Amino acid sequence: MSRQRRQRRRPMSEINVVPYIDVMLVLLVIFMITAPLLTQGVKVELPQADSEPLPPEADDPLVVSINRQGELFVDVGEGSDRPLTPETLLARVAAVLKYKPKTPVLVRGDRDVDYGKVVEAMILLQAAGAPNVGLITEVPER
Repeated sequence: MSRQRRQRRRPMSEINVVPYIDVMLVLLVIFMITAPLLTQGVKVELPQADSEPLPPEADDPLVVSINRQGELFVDVGEGSDRPLTPETLLARVAAVLKYKPKTPVLVRGDRDVDYGKVVEAMILLQAAGAPNVGLITEVPER
């Protein structure tokens, strides 16, 4: 019996990485399936115009959308697919710009929305502290 106690097993110095690879592949598949579902938004038909794209080094922009009925949406916070009141929009945009003042602010206005609604949204954004407000358009088909 004392002989068995003296023969200790040598510690294994190899790590089996197969379970880690399996977990990584499962996570990859889950993210590949859910990523397209995360890009939700408001259905907006953008006007077409030749314009310069944003530089790639720019921060992620804060996008305010205006649908055909003139309802306002913002892509920040919970309920980005629900219309907001002008006061709520003002509060959300001001909160984002307070912590990230260099965030680009863009407006996605539907092609058929009243021009006055777009101007009202831009005035709200400037009141929230946005120094510059850009407009999002689609590249025209050639």
